[in-house]
Amino acid sequence: MKSQNSSVINELNERSRVVFREIVEAYVANGEPVGSRTISRRLDRPLSPATIRNVMADLEDMGLLYAPHTSAGRLPTDAGLRLFVDGLLEIGDLSSEERENIETRCTSRGKNLQEALNEATSLLSGLAKCAGLVIAPKTVRPLRHIEFVNIGDGRALAVLVTNDGFVENRLVDIPVGTPPSALVQASNYLNARLAGRTIEDARRAIAQEIEQRRAQIDEITASLVEAGLAAWSGAESGGALIVKGQSRLLDEISAVQDLERVRGLFQALETEELLVRLLDLTETGDGVQLFIGAENTLFDQAGCSLVVAPFKGERQSIVGAIGVIGPTRLNYARIIPMVDYTAKVIDRLIG
Repeated sequence: MKSQNSSVINELNERSRVVFREIVEAYVANGEPVGSRTISRRLDRPLSPATIRNVMADLEDMGLLYAPHTSAGRLPTDAGLRLFVDGLLEIGDLSSEERENIETRCTSRGKNLQEALNEATSLLSGLAKCAGLVIAPKTVRPLRHIEFVNIGDGRALAVLVTNDGFVENRLVDIPVGTPPSALVQASNYLNARLAGRTIEDARRAIAQEIEQRRAQIDEITASLVEAGLAAWSGAESGGALIVKGQSRLLDEISAVQDLERVRGLFQALETEELLVRLLDLTETGDGVQLFIGAENTLFDQAGCSLVVAPFKGERQSIVGAIGVIGPTRLNYARIIPMVDYTAKVIDRLIG
């Protein structure tokens, strides 16, 4: 896509680039259609409104701008925003104070991974003034401890703690009337075999052990073991999703149809299929990934952009992603380095 955009950029003369940049920057600042007189006042080297209108018409013919309704102003299309980000955007850098703030918020007071991810999500939401997002898959973390807590009516809470401190609670079905001793026995059995293993590693080893009858465990405990592993195996679930600051997206809504689109986005965020798809997207390239509006099928109906960066585990494989979701008029120059640095902080915390 970048190579294609490079050829488009090369087709723009200096005047077209200047006008296009001003339109996009004005749109990012206020979200309103931008007219020729506004652009004329913003330019260092004045151009007449008539000349600017001609340039805007050419940019519209190229699919980079469009006129909403009957407005005399223009807005960048998704393709126009992508062109701007790929070829004309001057990405800023974080100040030392901003870097220190991210480091302190995510790693201070001995935070475990779960606390750090929650803090990072809230932090990005506040700094970017949009929704913060973290995708944290379950199946790749080595485990440290598991415990079953009976909550009655044939249900138990499986509490799993990873080596890096991430805590996950999952409800599992157990036989009605299961005695507390069976829960303790199942917990002890798993804890003796889980240390340092991922769920998938432990599941394979224990399944083999049960099959070979090496462990003399009764039928109830066996079902508990299998239920606890299945609940966290990732076979039906892609991971844990943390979203903070959804209300910030609603602050940007100016029309009923836009509100319905964002509500649709919230529903999409609650589906577990999204977790896998987002992680797959982050694995397609290095560093920060950017998805603008309709170019990404995840959010094509929501009118939103996603800026996301992966973070890696102990084996330097991607285990999660962190980023922000906001309107297409995000301040990309500021948010891209912010997401990138936060992902690197989480990287170091895990490593």
